[in-house]
Amino acid sequence: MKMKLRTVIYSGKVEIDNVPIFSCTTCNRSEVFPDVKPDLTGLIAQLGAQPDKQTFLFNECNEWANLLVEAKAEKLQTDQIAFERMIEHRINQLLDLYLLAQTLNDEAWISDLEKRLEQISRRTLLT
Repeated sequence: MKMKLRTVIYSGKVEIDNVPIFSCTTCNRSEVFPDVKPDLTGLIAQLGAQPDKQTFLFNECNEWANLLVEAKAEKLQTDQIAFERMIEHRINQLLDLYLLAQTLNDEAWISDLEKRLEQISRRTLLT
């Protein structure tokens, strides 16, 4: 299966762009990347059954999607070593921000950074 960044349409009104999807060209089957599925279903749950027309960039709320968008922009999709370095760099950025958030006692920011670090620690993408 090939991984692609696709747009998911929810309830015919909401576009969620840059969602990592596995697609099989042989059987035309697609499925949401397992590591991002909890965050996607959480976002959809927040929208409710009758959402307003709107668009989201999934990479703004999910670190794996963000890294994949960056890798695509920098044409690193096939360079595993460069992609690993990008992941390491992003983890270091998030840890630096975490230290700053702790210093400022900003609980909301700390919580957001913990969520992002948890997302990026899901390693099944690389296996």
